[in-house]
Amino acid sequence: MSALLRFFRIPAATLLPLCLLTVTALAAPIRVQMQITGYVINADLDPAVNRLTATADVTFTALDELSNPTFELNNGLQVTKATDAQGKPLQYERLTNNNIVRFTPAVPVAKGTTTTYHFEYSGTLKGADTSPVEGIKLASVEDPISILLYPGRWFPMTGLFTNRFTAEMRIRVPSDERVVGSGSGVAAQKSLPGNRTEYTFKWAKPGFPGTIIAGKFLEPISVANVRVYVTEKHKEVAQDFASTAERQYLYMSGTFGQPESTRLNLVELPDDAVSAAWAPEIAAISGGRVAGKTFQRLLSNTIAHQWWGSQVSPATLNDAWITNGMSRYAELLYIEDSAGKNAFQSAITDISAGALAYDTEPLTTIGRLDPFSPQFQSMTLEKGAMVFHMLRWEMGNEIFTKFLRTLLTEYADKSIRTSNVETVAQAQSSLELQPFFAQWLDGTGAPAFTNKYSVFRLGDNKGFRTIGSIDQDLDLFRMPIELRIETDGKTEIRRVDVSGNDSHFSVETFGRPRRISIDPDNWVLKSTPDLAVRVAVLRGQQQVAQGDLTAALIEYQKALDANKNSSLAAYRIGEVFFMQRNYQAAANSFRDALRGDGDPKWVEVWSHIELGRIFDVTGQRDRAVNEYRLAVQTNDNTQGAVNEARALMQKPYQRERTDN
Repeated sequence: MSALLRFFRIPAATLLPLCLLTVTALAAPIRVQMQITGYVINADLDPAVNRLTATADVTFTALDELSNPTFELNNGLQVTKATDAQGKPLQYERLTNNNIVRFTPAVPVAKGTTTTYHFEYSGTLKGADTSPVEGIKLASVEDPISILLYPGRWFPMTGLFTNRFTAEMRIRVPSDERVVGSGSGVAAQKSLPGNRTEYTFKWAKPGFPGTIIAGKFLEPISVANVRVYVTEKHKEVAQDFASTAERQYLYMSGTFGQPESTRLNLVELPDDAVSAAWAPEIAAISGGRVAGKTFQRLLSNTIAHQWWGSQVSPATLNDAWITNGMSRYAELLYIEDSAGKNAFQSAITDISAGALAYDTEPLTTIGRLDPFSPQFQSMTLEKGAMVFHMLRWEMGNEIFTKFLRTLLTEYADKSIRTSNVETVAQAQSSLELQPFFAQWLDGTGAPAFTNKYSVFRLGDNKGFRTIGSIDQDLDLFRMPIELRIETDGKTEIRRVDVSGNDSHFSVETFGRPRRISIDPDNWVLKSTPDLAVRVAVLRGQQQVAQGDLTAALIEYQKALDANKNSSLAAYRIGEVFFMQRNYQAAANSFRDALRGDGDPKWVEVWSHIELGRIFDVTGQRDRAVNEYRLAVQTNDNTQGAVNEARALMQKPYQRERTDN
């Protein structure tokens, strides 16, 4: 299990897409037949028997004539009664292969008609057994924490994360539990007979108030407008959790403007559920991530959805890159603000690898793909983030921030389309950006830059003139590129408009040029030998996440073919061998990682830890302790590495019996 868990613990371009799979992915593309506008839901949770019993009044408008209105509903829930607006029973059938209930009204619902259906339903929700996404726990009524996440389809719905609605919910739970939802739940709670408590939540703006989290949470602690709900198990880290969230929330409020609500509830999720989830006023994180203090980037991405996802949402799957990508980029902006330029540049490199890993489908047609696939996730999050990063480079920081705020203001509580982004971007920047969007949204691939130049001495001791060209392999590419000329004296920076396969430049400097770099600060998504290694490693990691270790080794070998000294590729191969219990091969690979190029730096500390685990498993405790000691000596606490090494020095590692 260790190696597989490491995949989620070590920073990588694929970390957040997989962890946030259920909160960023959208429903499979189907013809939109109705617009649900509002819900009134009453629900009883009985964690002792994992049961949900509920009623839902669903108000919707027919966009076409509806002979068979269709709603999505978790397969664990069975409709016991359904009536139309006149109280007449509705005929229906259950389609379990895609979590659907299809109705046959006596008279079709006419186009443009608004009506309300009444549902009564109940069922057992436990683990991921009935999840709309195989293997991912989204709706479960359990002790000590019950989760009814919006993507879990625990109420009749359609248009996941594209259909905005209002909601009034009354949730009843055992009296020793607290409930968190979107709206003023704490102020609207009352005691009921039988040691039950009812919480009422009202969300009046069109949005996505479809998540309810209930559990044996302690009295919430507050830091400014942030409230934290954790169980007894994680009370020691609640204060740090709240303080981190407050800093991130304040930064994003300062950058994007005030969100729909000034309240933010941080909520602990079960360890075996998704790593994160969001809803209006809610940012929920796995208890294990909170306890391990590895939640910082995950939390910032989740909080960013208060603006990018909640305040504005994609009109269709083809527009998902806007909110997914901007939530990802908001996470990077916070890294830049809190950790500095170097940390930001490192993150951009990882994001670039994710953007290129599956870049075979234009972002504007991405809706044709399975939204839970690695390609959809990588493209909408990683390439989407890089599109915003490159827009920032084109516009400049001040105009870029104004552009983002304008998007959020003009489309508040509305859906947003790619064409809207292009229109606002051009209006705010006064730039002709049609070629930019054609390249990065309607096209695929990234340029591979090379430069060739000659240096001439100018007369009368006036310095040097460098004449050259920037070459790249995309005939239609057009974009300004930064050129850095390092000389014996002052370093010169130039902005070169690159158009077509080769673009000429001429630069005069006083000192003799020693090195010329193209896009040294990585403002542009581009193909490089280093990224080829990272892309192959990323694809391998995603194969590991899907359980195909053979395919993962093939991808990792591609990375080694591109760079035989890649520490990262060697480390990932070691992980796979460890999962296969091939300890000698794993040890060899971790040693190769230590002898490699040392990129990224965290490979060193974790390679020592993994070697220590191998020695513990093979009964060589002294050698294990030595490796843990070497890990501590690196003083690199990436993802809690030093803390883990110290713990392992005290207690030998034991492999779980459930490992394969």
